[in-house]
Amino acid sequence: MTLPETAADHRPLILATVGTDHHSFARLIEWLDAYAADHPEIRVLVQHGATRAPTTAEGTDFIEPTRLAALMREAAAVVTHGGPATITQARRAGRLPIAVARDPELGEHVDDHQLRFVARLDRARLVRSCCSQQQLTATLDKALDQPADFRLDTEGTDGATSTALQAGRMIDLLTAAVPDQPPIPSAEEAPRDSGWPDVTVVVPTRDRPELLRRTLRSIAAQDYPGRVISVVVYDHDDPDVSLATAGGDRPVRVLTNASTPGLAGARNTGILAARTDLVAFCDDDDTWLPGKLRTQVAVLLAEPETEVVCCGIRVVYDRTEARRVLDRTAVTFADLLRSRLTELHPSTFLIRREALVKGCGPVSETIPGSYGEDYELLLRLARRAPIRNIPEEGVRVLWHRNSHFSGRWQTISTALRWLLAQYPEFRLVRRGFARVAGQIAFAEAASGRRGASLEWALTTLRAHPAEARAYLALAVAGGLPAGLVLRTLHRRGKGV
Repeated sequence: MTLPETAADHRPLILATVGTDHHSFARLIEWLDAYAADHPEIRVLVQHGATRAPTTAEGTDFIEPTRLAALMREAAAVVTHGGPATITQARRAGRLPIAVARDPELGEHVDDHQLRFVARLDRARLVRSCCSQQQLTATLDKALDQPADFRLDTEGTDGATSTALQAGRMIDLLTAAVPDQPPIPSAEEAPRDSGWPDVTVVVPTRDRPELLRRTLRSIAAQDYPGRVISVVVYDHDDPDVSLATAGGDRPVRVLTNASTPGLAGARNTGILAARTDLVAFCDDDDTWLPGKLRTQVAVLLAEPETEVVCCGIRVVYDRTEARRVLDRTAVTFADLLRSRLTELHPSTFLIRREALVKGCGPVSETIPGSYGEDYELLLRLARRAPIRNIPEEGVRVLWHRNSHFSGRWQTISTALRWLLAQYPEFRLVRRGFARVAGQIAFAEAASGRRGASLEWALTTLRAHPAEARAYLALAVAGGLPAGLVLRTLHRRGKGV
């Protein structure tokens, strides 16, 4: 069927896109037919694809993409099925989608991912969800009576959000069922001796000569048959060239940060200097346990599609130690939106260099103060493929009062606000959004900005009333010392 000529028809337009794939959606066609029959003063145009053609409403089995976008901008209301591509296109055209999801209990799809997806978008106010014919009719009437409520600012915040809802990806990233946890390949099955690839370990450092030497000793002591090259990158500090060694299986190179000053630039300097296919990170105050690298490389050798492997940690603070091991072997983008998963510490990262150079890109140097650059990198990597995790301790992580970000509360707050702006997907995961907002509230309270802290605490509680960080922020804003809170959490191997 061809698209009807509508140039001379000045009736308000309702445009419905049922989708052109093989999943039928006759129920929505019936609702639209009934609405068109009851409202002859309204044009109802339906893109129906594999679904049967409308009878009362106008219909077409295909609309050229540019024409579809133009019709969306013309329409008083846009009705979509639960597919992310259609929802994204409607929002980019400046329309708040009226979404009706297929229901598997009615035989309309193989599972309930559209229902879960649309429900999340509805809670985030990114669509208007309709579950019945009566609800759809009332929503369409409202769209015609109050058109401003169904218009979006495509250049502002809503435009940024729609960009984040990339076609075809949000179902996979945010609503997919938890995948089966694949087993970790055994290091005993990996090739022996010469079959193990060389690995570069990037060690950024600043003002920690004794801790740095201890870190390098732990890398050199790895029970790993292959060559391990440590690249020490000095940031805001004069390099100690005496650390450099050549030859053998554990050489050390010493460099100065040649990129943006800060942790991110130092990591990228090491990544670019690496001449190996595999790159690992290790902070200058952490130490690797002997079997860490062998076990991780075995995963990458067995799984060519895997780009990054992490492992568990043991947090050391004052005289206490706490085991932090994630009891799963695969981590998705949705997992990381819900939780930072502190167990995935940067000193555990082993990454294919190509993923950083030609894939998702290097460590972000635009994050204020480089705070949270490791988390942001994980988010980008997880968008491409699940992150593999070895549920065993592989690194001893030292937490101490001389941490680089200790007391830099305004930097922390600014960086976390940057993160929320760069990843609008947090708006679809209320618990994850509340976690970051609660961290901002705490940072603002610790820096003495009581008004800003209260505002962010309320934002946190509106998103997720059970988020403990909001209450900690309120307590600190009320006079509880932030340092006392942190010390108490650190002794348990936790942070804010």
